[in-house]
Amino acid sequence: MQKCTSGKRSYATAALAEEALLEAHIHFAYERANGPVTFYPCEECGQYHLTSKGPLNERLASLIKNGELERLKQGQAWARKLKKY
Repeated sequence: MQKCTSGKRSYATAALAEEALLEAHIHFAYERANGPVTFYPCEECGQYHLTSKGPLNERLASLIKNGELERLKQGQAWARKLKKY
């Protein structure tokens, strides 16, 4: 993985950045209007970074709207609980 001078985590493709965006929302409890909302191509390193600025990513918006994000979060919470045993 190439390092970016911005110090931000980099993703080689838009698909990887989008997957990281969705995973972040599944694994972390972001309050409304906090956390990353989309990704962008970096002019310095040519890879992609997550950002909390800009319009909400379409796939993330769809998961929120149809309730799937909440179901994925619940599934992840149960997986963490069951790992303890």
